[in-house]
Amino acid sequence: MSHSEILLLKPVENLGSEGDQVKVRAGYARNYLLPRKYAAPLTTANRRQVESLKKRRAEREAQEIQCARELAGKLEKTRIVFAVKTGEGGKMFGAITATDLHAKIAEAGIDLDKRKIHLHTPVKTLGKHEVKIRLHPEVAVELTFEVVSENPIETAEAPEPEVKKTEKKATRRRVTSEKVEKKEKPAG
Repeated sequence: MSHSEILLLKPVENLGSEGDQVKVRAGYARNYLLPRKYAAPLTTANRRQVESLKKRRAEREAQEIQCARELAGKLEKTRIVFAVKTGEGGKMFGAITATDLHAKIAEAGIDLDKRKIHLHTPVKTLGKHEVKIRLHPEVAVELTFEVVSENPIETAEAPEPEVKKTEKKATRRRVTSEKVEKKEKPAG
């Protein structure tokens, strides 16, 4: 397979940031990266651009980290409460997912990408829970949220044991076993 060396002009996910010299398949460079102006062919003239691209990259990354830290500060001050319907014993109907968390965070006026919320399993219990939000590879925040019942919690009462049914079954077994014994005994 043929490969070509290119100079990235913009950050490309899973490939690199601006100023990086990467080796990719020729078709990927020719059909995707070059037409969209994400990259340029690596020539001596383009190599001179590397310093300016690296400077621009450092400025962009510093700005991204600063924005992520500001957003982390806002998230730490945010209080999120979910009121959910519950059944007997406080058992929730449904679950709280990352989509629900994203909606509540957006209601609080914080613009956040849903993919940054790392909730491993949906929350199915009442109480306080924590979720990790990765705002930047260097900035992560633990957001605490609470799940409360919308209606009063009713305790599930244990059903009373029905003695009559078990007595009837025991009586049936005795009667059935007596009939079997009578049939088995020879007449005489």
